Amino acid sequence: MSNLDQPALGPADAEGTWLNDPQHRRFLQHEARTQLNFFRASLGPNGWIKTLDWTGAPRPDTTQELHTITRLVHSYALGEKAGYTAGAPLIDAGIQGLRTRHRDDLHGGYFWAVSPDGPVDDIKLAYGHVFVMLAAASAKSVGHPDADRLLEDVWDVLDSRYWDEEAGLFRDEYARDWTPISRYRGMNANMHAIEAMLTAYEATGESVFLQRAGRILDFFINRIASHHGWRLPEHYTEAWEVDPHYAGNPMFRPAGTTPGHSLELGRLLIQHWDLSGRPTPEAPIRARHLIEQALSDAWREDGGFVYTLDIEGRPAIRDRYWWPVSEGIGAMAALIKLEARASDEEWYRRLWNYAAAHFIDASRGGWFPEIDEAGAPCERQFLGKPDIYHSLQAALFPLVPRLSRIAEGLESDSAAETSDL
Repeated sequence: MSNLDQPALGPADAEGTWLNDPQHRRFLQHEARTQLNFFRASLGPNGWIKTLDWTGAPRPDTTQELHTITRLVHSYALGEKAGYTAGAPLIDAGIQGLRTRHRDDLHGGYFWAVSPDGPVDDIKLAYGHVFVMLAAASAKSVGHPDADRLLEDVWDVLDSRYWDEEAGLFRDEYARDWTPISRYRGMNANMHAIEAMLTAYEATGESVFLQRAGRILDFFINRIASHHGWRLPEHYTEAWEVDPHYAGNPMFRPAGTTPGHSLELGRLLIQHWDLSGRPTPEAPIRARHLIEQALSDAWREDGGFVYTLDIEGRPAIRDRYWWPVSEGIGAMAALIKLEARASDEEWYRRLWNYAAAHFIDASRGGWFPEIDEAGAPCERQFLGKPDIYHSLQAALFPLVPRLSRIAEGLESDSAAETSDL
Protein backbone atom coordinates (compact mmCIF):
# COMPACT_ATOMS: atom_id res chain seq x y z
CA MET A 1 0.00 0.00 0.00
CA SER A 2 1.60 3.27 -1.07
CA ASN A 3 -1.20 5.83 -1.02
CA LEU A 4 -3.90 7.10 1.27
CA ASP A 5 -7.13 6.21 -0.50
CA GLN A 6 -9.37 6.18 2.56
CA PRO A 7 -13.10 6.40 3.36
CA ALA A 8 -14.72 9.83 3.39
CA LEU A 9 -14.69 11.80 6.63
CA GLY A 10 -17.19 10.19 8.96
CA PRO A 11 -19.07 11.50 11.99
CA ALA A 12 -17.19 13.20 14.81
CA ASP A 13 -17.00 10.16 17.03
CA ALA A 14 -14.46 7.44 17.77
CA GLU A 15 -15.83 5.16 15.08
CA GLY A 16 -15.38 7.82 12.39
CA THR A 17 -11.63 8.27 12.79
CA TRP A 18 -8.88 6.85 10.65
CA LEU A 19 -7.21 5.73 13.89
CA ASN A 20 -9.77 2.92 14.04
CA ASP A 21 -10.03 2.26 10.31
CA PRO A 22 -8.46 -1.13 9.37
CA GLN A 23 -7.23 0.14 6.02
CA HIS A 24 -5.47 3.12 7.58
CA ARG A 25 -3.96 0.98 10.31
CA ARG A 26 -2.55 -1.34 7.65
CA PHE A 27 -1.09 1.73 5.94
CA LEU A 28 0.56 2.84 9.18
CA GLN A 29 2.06 -0.60 9.75
CA HIS A 30 3.30 -0.73 6.16
CA GLU A 31 4.81 2.74 6.42
CA ALA A 32 6.60 1.91 9.69
CA ARG A 33 7.95 -1.32 8.25
CA THR A 34 9.31 0.32 5.06
CA GLN A 35 11.05 3.00 7.12
CA LEU A 36 12.63 0.44 9.43
CA ASN A 37 13.76 -1.63 6.45
CA PHE A 38 15.25 1.40 4.69
CA PHE A 39 17.29 2.68 7.64
CA ARG A 40 18.81 -0.72 8.44
CA ALA A 41 21.47 0.27 5.89
CA SER A 42 22.67 2.85 8.44
CA LEU A 43 24.65 0.10 10.17
CA GLY A 44 28.10 0.06 8.59
CA PRO A 45 31.25 -2.01 9.16
CA ASN A 46 32.51 -2.31 12.74
CA GLY A 47 29.22 -1.01 14.09
CA TRP A 48 29.68 2.46 12.64
CA ILE A 49 26.44 4.37 12.05
CA LYS A 50 26.21 6.02 8.62
CA THR A 51 23.80 8.55 7.19
CA LEU A 52 22.04 7.54 3.97
CA ASP A 53 21.41 9.15 0.60
CA TRP A 54 18.01 9.14 -1.08
CA THR A 55 18.53 5.62 -2.45
CA GLY A 56 19.52 4.16 0.91
CA ALA A 57 23.25 3.97 0.16
CA PRO A 58 25.62 5.15 2.92
CA ARG A 59 26.95 8.66 2.37
CA PRO A 60 30.76 9.09 2.30
CA ASP A 61 30.91 11.31 5.41
CA THR A 62 32.39 9.33 8.31
CA THR A 63 31.25 11.73 11.04
CA GLN A 64 28.82 10.20 13.51
CA GLU A 65 26.64 12.73 15.37
CA LEU A 66 25.11 12.12 18.75
CA HIS A 67 21.50 12.86 17.83
CA THR A 68 21.69 10.53 14.81
CA ILE A 69 22.92 7.44 16.67
CA THR A 70 20.63 7.99 19.66
CA ARG A 71 17.51 8.50 17.56
CA LEU A 72 18.23 5.29 15.67
CA VAL A 73 18.45 3.34 18.93
CA HIS A 74 15.17 4.84 20.12
CA SER A 75 13.45 4.19 16.79
CA TYR A 76 14.48 0.56 16.49
CA ALA A 77 13.50 -0.04 20.11
CA LEU A 78 10.03 1.26 19.24
CA GLY A 79 10.09 -0.97 16.17
CA GLU A 80 10.97 -3.98 18.30
CA LYS A 81 8.05 -3.22 20.60
CA ALA A 82 5.80 -3.21 17.53
CA GLY A 83 7.10 -6.61 16.43
CA TYR A 84 9.93 -5.61 14.07
CA THR A 85 12.66 -8.07 14.98
CA ALA A 86 15.40 -7.16 12.49
CA GLY A 87 16.61 -4.02 14.26
CA ALA A 88 18.46 -5.57 17.20
CA PRO A 89 21.92 -5.21 15.55
CA LEU A 90 21.33 -1.47 15.17
CA ILE A 91 20.34 -1.13 18.82
CA ASP A 92 23.44 -3.08 19.87
CA ALA A 93 25.74 -1.02 17.63
CA GLY A 94 24.20 2.23 18.80
CA ILE A 95 24.56 1.45 22.49
CA GLN A 96 28.12 0.26 21.93
CA GLY A 97 28.96 3.38 19.93
CA LEU A 98 27.64 5.64 22.65
CA ARG A 99 29.67 3.88 25.32
CA THR A 100 32.95 3.48 23.43
CA ARG A 101 33.06 6.32 20.89
CA HIS A 102 30.90 9.19 22.09
CA ARG A 103 31.54 8.91 25.82
CA ASP A 104 34.37 11.08 27.13
CA ASP A 105 36.29 8.82 29.49
CA LEU A 106 38.46 11.71 30.68
CA HIS A 107 35.87 14.31 31.67
CA GLY A 108 32.60 12.41 31.46
CA GLY A 109 29.66 13.20 29.25
CA TYR A 110 29.23 12.61 25.53
CA PHE A 111 30.84 14.20 22.48
CA TRP A 112 28.55 15.77 19.90
CA ALA A 113 30.39 14.32 16.89
CA VAL A 114 33.07 11.66 16.41
CA SER A 115 34.94 10.04 13.55
CA PRO A 116 36.93 6.79 13.44
CA ASP A 117 39.94 8.88 14.53
CA GLY A 118 38.26 10.37 17.59
CA PRO A 119 36.19 13.44 18.52
CA VAL A 120 35.37 15.85 15.72
CA ASP A 121 33.27 18.20 17.83
CA ASP A 122 33.80 17.82 21.57
CA ILE A 123 31.22 20.36 22.69
CA LYS A 124 28.94 19.01 25.43
CA LEU A 125 25.33 19.87 24.55
CA ALA A 126 22.30 19.21 26.74
CA TYR A 127 20.42 18.59 23.48
CA GLY A 128 22.69 15.64 22.70
CA HIS A 129 22.72 14.29 26.24
CA VAL A 130 18.93 14.14 26.54
CA PHE A 131 18.87 12.05 23.38
CA VAL A 132 21.39 9.68 25.00
CA MET A 133 18.89 9.40 27.84
CA LEU A 134 16.06 8.73 25.37
CA ALA A 135 18.11 6.00 23.70
CA ALA A 136 19.02 4.40 27.03
CA ALA A 137 15.44 4.45 28.32
CA SER A 138 14.09 3.00 25.09
CA ALA A 139 16.79 0.33 25.03
CA LYS A 140 15.81 -0.57 28.60
CA SER A 141 12.21 -1.02 27.48
CA VAL A 142 13.36 -3.84 25.16
CA GLY A 143 15.65 -5.37 27.76
CA HIS A 144 19.05 -4.38 26.39
CA PRO A 145 21.69 -5.55 28.90
CA ASP A 146 23.70 -2.30 28.80
CA ALA A 147 20.76 0.09 29.01
CA ASP A 148 20.73 0.50 32.80
CA ARG A 149 24.40 1.43 32.92
CA LEU A 150 24.00 3.95 30.10
CA LEU A 151 20.88 5.47 31.64
CA GLU A 152 22.54 5.82 35.05
CA ASP A 153 25.61 7.44 33.53
CA VAL A 154 23.85 9.99 31.36
CA TRP A 155 21.35 10.90 34.09
CA ASP A 156 24.24 11.58 36.48
CA VAL A 157 25.72 13.97 33.91
CA LEU A 158 22.41 15.70 33.22
CA ASP A 159 21.62 16.03 36.92
CA SER A 160 25.04 17.25 38.05
CA ARG A 161 26.12 19.38 35.06
CA TYR A 162 23.01 20.70 33.33
CA TRP A 163 20.13 20.82 35.78
CA ASP A 164 19.38 24.26 37.23
CA GLU A 165 17.41 23.45 40.35
CA GLU A 166 16.38 27.03 41.05
CA ALA A 167 14.94 27.49 37.57
CA GLY A 168 13.68 23.94 37.18
CA LEU A 169 15.25 23.76 33.71
CA PHE A 170 18.33 22.44 31.93
CA ARG A 171 21.29 24.62 30.95
CA ASP A 172 22.57 24.17 27.40
CA GLU A 173 26.27 23.87 26.64
CA TYR A 174 29.79 23.39 27.93
CA ALA A 175 33.30 22.84 26.63
CA ARG A 176 34.79 19.37 26.88
CA ASP A 177 36.16 20.02 30.40
CA TRP A 178 32.80 21.47 31.53
CA THR A 179 33.92 25.06 31.28
CA PRO A 180 30.85 27.20 30.46
CA ILE A 181 31.11 28.49 26.89
CA SER A 182 28.02 30.72 26.77
CA ARG A 183 25.10 32.03 28.77
CA TYR A 184 22.63 30.77 26.19
CA ARG A 185 19.50 28.99 27.38
CA GLY A 186 17.06 27.31 25.03
CA MET A 187 13.68 25.68 24.71
CA ASN A 188 14.68 22.89 22.32
CA ALA A 189 16.95 20.94 24.66
CA ASN A 190 14.41 21.25 27.46
CA MET A 191 11.57 20.04 25.26
CA HIS A 192 13.52 16.93 24.30
CA ALA A 193 14.50 16.50 27.95
CA ILE A 194 10.78 16.20 28.71
CA GLU A 195 10.51 13.47 26.07
CA ALA A 196 13.53 11.63 27.45
CA MET A 197 12.40 11.88 31.07
CA LEU A 198 8.87 10.72 30.31
CA THR A 199 10.34 7.73 28.46
CA ALA A 200 12.66 7.05 31.40
CA TYR A 201 9.74 7.30 33.83
CA GLU A 202 7.78 4.79 31.77
CA ALA A 203 10.79 2.45 31.73
CA THR A 204 11.79 2.76 35.39
CA GLY A 205 8.92 4.20 37.43
CA GLU A 206 11.33 6.69 39.05
CA SER A 207 9.22 9.69 40.06
CA VAL A 208 12.04 12.22 39.71
CA PHE A 209 11.74 11.99 35.93
CA LEU A 210 8.01 12.76 35.94
CA GLN A 211 8.43 15.58 38.46
CA ARG A 212 11.20 17.33 36.56
CA ALA A 213 9.38 16.99 33.26
CA GLY A 214 6.45 18.68 34.97
CA ARG A 215 8.60 21.59 36.15
CA ILE A 216 9.87 22.22 32.62
CA LEU A 217 6.35 22.03 31.23
CA ASP A 218 5.10 24.45 33.87
CA PHE A 219 7.68 27.02 32.78
CA PHE A 220 7.11 26.79 29.04
CA ILE A 221 3.34 26.33 29.13
CA ASN A 222 2.15 28.43 32.05
CA ARG A 223 4.81 31.14 32.21
CA ILE A 224 5.85 31.46 28.55
CA ALA A 225 3.30 30.20 26.01
CA SER A 226 0.29 31.56 27.89
CA HIS A 227 1.86 35.05 27.83
CA HIS A 228 3.10 34.94 24.23
CA GLY A 229 -0.04 34.20 22.26
CA TRP A 230 0.35 30.43 22.78
CA ARG A 231 3.63 30.46 20.88
CA LEU A 232 6.97 29.25 22.24
CA PRO A 233 9.97 31.60 21.94
CA GLU A 234 13.05 29.45 21.37
CA HIS A 235 15.81 31.49 23.03
CA TYR A 236 16.48 32.81 26.55
CA THR A 237 19.04 34.67 28.61
CA GLU A 238 20.91 33.18 31.52
CA ALA A 239 18.13 34.47 33.78
CA TRP A 240 15.53 32.63 31.67
CA GLU A 241 14.06 35.75 30.14
CA VAL A 242 12.97 35.61 26.50
CA ASP A 243 15.75 36.81 24.17
CA PRO A 244 13.80 38.08 21.14
CA HIS A 245 16.91 39.10 19.18
CA TYR A 246 18.91 35.89 19.39
CA ALA A 247 19.68 34.15 16.08
CA GLY A 248 22.08 31.23 16.02
CA ASN A 249 22.50 28.16 13.83
CA PRO A 250 19.65 28.47 11.27
CA MET A 251 18.72 24.81 11.67
CA PHE A 252 19.15 24.12 15.38
CA ARG A 253 18.74 27.65 16.77
CA PRO A 254 16.75 29.78 14.32
CA ALA A 255 15.41 33.12 15.46
CA GLY A 256 11.86 33.56 16.70
CA THR A 257 9.59 30.57 17.26
CA THR A 258 9.39 27.15 15.64
CA PRO A 259 5.74 26.06 15.30
CA GLY A 260 6.71 22.41 14.87
CA HIS A 261 7.93 22.51 18.47
CA SER A 262 4.51 23.70 19.63
CA LEU A 263 3.00 20.62 17.99
CA GLU A 264 5.57 18.42 19.69
CA LEU A 265 5.32 20.03 23.12
CA GLY A 266 1.52 19.92 23.00
CA ARG A 267 1.66 16.14 22.59
CA LEU A 268 4.23 15.82 25.39
CA LEU A 269 2.04 17.89 27.70
CA ILE A 270 -0.83 15.47 27.12
CA GLN A 271 1.49 12.51 27.73
CA HIS A 272 2.71 13.99 31.02
CA TRP A 273 -0.86 14.74 32.12
CA ASP A 274 -1.89 11.16 31.38
CA LEU A 275 1.09 9.69 33.24
CA SER A 276 0.33 11.97 36.19
CA GLY A 277 -3.14 10.50 36.59
CA ARG A 278 -5.02 13.23 34.69
CA PRO A 279 -5.16 15.50 37.77
CA THR A 280 -7.03 18.49 36.28
CA PRO A 281 -8.63 19.34 32.92
CA GLU A 282 -6.34 22.32 32.24
CA ALA A 283 -3.42 20.50 30.60
CA PRO A 284 -5.34 19.17 27.56
CA ILE A 285 -6.93 22.59 27.07
CA ARG A 286 -3.52 24.27 27.06
CA ALA A 287 -2.12 21.60 24.77
CA ARG A 288 -4.92 22.33 22.32
CA HIS A 289 -4.14 26.05 22.48
CA LEU A 290 -0.50 25.35 21.54
CA ILE A 291 -1.36 22.95 18.76
CA GLU A 292 -4.16 24.98 17.21
CA GLN A 293 -2.12 28.19 17.29
CA ALA A 294 0.71 26.43 15.44
CA LEU A 295 -1.68 25.08 12.82
CA SER A 296 -3.17 28.54 12.32
CA ASP A 297 0.17 30.35 12.19
CA ALA A 298 2.27 28.00 10.14
CA TRP A 299 0.22 26.08 7.54
CA ARG A 300 0.95 27.52 4.10
CA GLU A 301 -1.82 28.08 1.57
CA ASP A 302 -0.08 25.62 -0.74
CA GLY A 303 0.44 23.13 2.09
CA GLY A 304 3.17 22.30 4.54
CA PHE A 305 4.36 24.22 7.59
CA VAL A 306 6.70 27.18 7.50
CA TYR A 307 9.78 26.38 9.54
CA THR A 308 9.85 29.50 11.72
CA LEU A 309 7.85 32.55 12.75
CA ASP A 310 9.22 35.85 13.91
CA ILE A 311 8.64 36.88 17.50
CA GLU A 312 5.31 38.48 16.49
CA GLY A 313 4.03 35.28 14.92
CA ARG A 314 4.59 36.18 11.25
CA PRO A 315 6.12 33.59 8.88
CA ALA A 316 9.90 34.02 8.71
CA ILE A 317 11.70 30.97 7.26
CA ARG A 318 9.12 29.52 4.85
CA ASP A 319 11.07 26.34 4.07
CA ARG A 320 9.10 23.12 4.46
CA TYR A 321 10.56 20.12 6.28
CA TRP A 322 9.25 16.66 7.05
CA TRP A 323 9.47 16.80 10.79
CA PRO A 324 6.76 19.43 11.55
CA VAL A 325 4.30 17.42 9.43
CA SER A 326 5.32 14.29 11.38
CA GLU A 327 4.86 16.06 14.70
CA GLY A 328 1.53 17.47 13.53
CA ILE A 329 0.33 13.94 12.86
CA GLY A 330 1.33 12.86 16.37
CA ALA A 331 -0.32 15.91 17.92
CA MET A 332 -3.59 15.42 16.06
CA ALA A 333 -3.63 11.72 16.92
CA ALA A 334 -3.30 12.66 20.61
CA LEU A 335 -6.18 15.14 20.37
CA ILE A 336 -8.36 12.59 18.57
CA LYS A 337 -7.70 10.05 21.32
CA LEU A 338 -8.79 12.64 23.87
CA GLU A 339 -11.97 13.82 22.14
CA ALA A 340 -13.21 13.05 18.66
CA ARG A 341 -13.62 16.46 17.03
CA ALA A 342 -14.25 16.53 13.29
CA SER A 343 -11.73 19.37 12.89
CA ASP A 344 -8.98 17.23 14.45
CA GLU A 345 -9.83 14.37 12.11
CA GLU A 346 -9.71 16.72 9.13
CA TRP A 347 -6.25 17.92 10.11
CA TYR A 348 -5.03 14.38 10.74
CA ARG A 349 -6.10 13.31 7.26
CA ARG A 350 -4.79 16.49 5.65
CA LEU A 351 -1.36 15.95 7.15
CA TRP A 352 -1.12 12.31 6.12
CA ASN A 353 -2.28 13.11 2.60
CA TYR A 354 0.28 15.90 2.35
CA ALA A 355 3.03 13.63 3.67
CA ALA A 356 2.10 10.95 1.13
CA ALA A 357 2.10 13.44 -1.73
CA HIS A 358 5.35 15.24 -0.90
CA PHE A 359 7.56 13.53 1.69
CA ILE A 360 7.08 9.76 1.66
CA ASP A 361 9.29 7.88 -0.79
CA ALA A 362 6.84 5.07 -1.57
CA SER A 363 9.22 3.28 -3.93
CA ARG A 364 12.30 3.06 -1.68
CA GLY A 365 11.17 3.84 1.85
CA GLY A 366 11.94 6.71 4.18
CA TRP A 367 10.86 10.33 3.93
CA PHE A 368 12.50 13.11 1.96
CA PRO A 369 13.44 15.69 4.59
CA GLU A 370 12.59 18.87 2.65
CA ILE A 371 10.75 20.13 -0.40
CA ASP A 372 11.26 23.15 -2.63
CA GLU A 373 8.77 25.85 -3.59
CA ALA A 374 7.28 23.56 -6.24
CA GLY A 375 6.71 20.85 -3.62
CA ALA A 376 9.44 18.55 -4.97
CA PRO A 377 12.14 16.92 -2.81
CA CYS A 378 15.37 18.92 -2.61
CA GLU A 379 18.69 18.96 -0.75
CA ARG A 380 19.46 22.35 0.72
CA GLN A 381 19.65 22.02 4.50
CA PHE A 382 19.67 18.22 4.56
CA LEU A 383 21.69 15.78 2.49
CA GLY A 384 20.07 12.43 1.82
CA LYS A 385 17.57 11.00 4.30
CA PRO A 386 19.19 11.74 7.64
CA ASP A 387 16.56 10.63 10.14
CA ILE A 388 13.88 8.04 10.91
CA TYR A 389 12.85 9.37 14.32
CA HIS A 390 10.07 11.87 13.55
CA SER A 391 8.46 10.02 10.65
CA LEU A 392 8.54 6.61 12.35
CA GLN A 393 6.78 8.01 15.39
CA ALA A 394 4.16 9.53 13.07
CA ALA A 395 3.42 6.02 11.81
CA LEU A 396 3.55 4.25 15.18
CA PHE A 397 1.91 6.64 17.67
CA PRO A 398 -1.56 6.56 16.01
CA LEU A 399 -1.62 2.76 16.25
CA VAL A 400 -1.86 2.88 20.05
CA PRO A 401 -5.15 3.94 21.69
CA ARG A 402 -3.46 5.23 24.82
CA LEU A 403 -1.89 8.68 25.33
CA SER A 404 1.20 7.53 27.22
CA ARG A 405 3.25 4.33 27.56
CA ILE A 406 3.26 4.11 23.78
CA ALA A 407 6.03 1.48 23.74
CA GLU A 408 3.95 -0.84 25.92
CA GLY A 409 0.93 -0.10 23.79
CA LEU A 410 2.79 -1.03 20.62
CA GLU A 411 3.71 -4.38 22.15
CA SER A 412 0.15 -5.20 23.17
CA ASP A 413 -1.25 -3.86 19.90
CA SER A 414 1.11 -6.04 17.91
CA ALA A 415 0.08 -9.12 19.89
CA ALA A 416 -3.62 -8.34 19.64
CA GLU A 417 -3.65 -7.70 15.89
CA THR A 418 -1.13 -10.47 15.05
CA SER A 419 0.27 -8.06 12.47
CA ASP A 420 3.90 -7.78 13.49
CA LEU A 421 6.00 -5.41 11.45
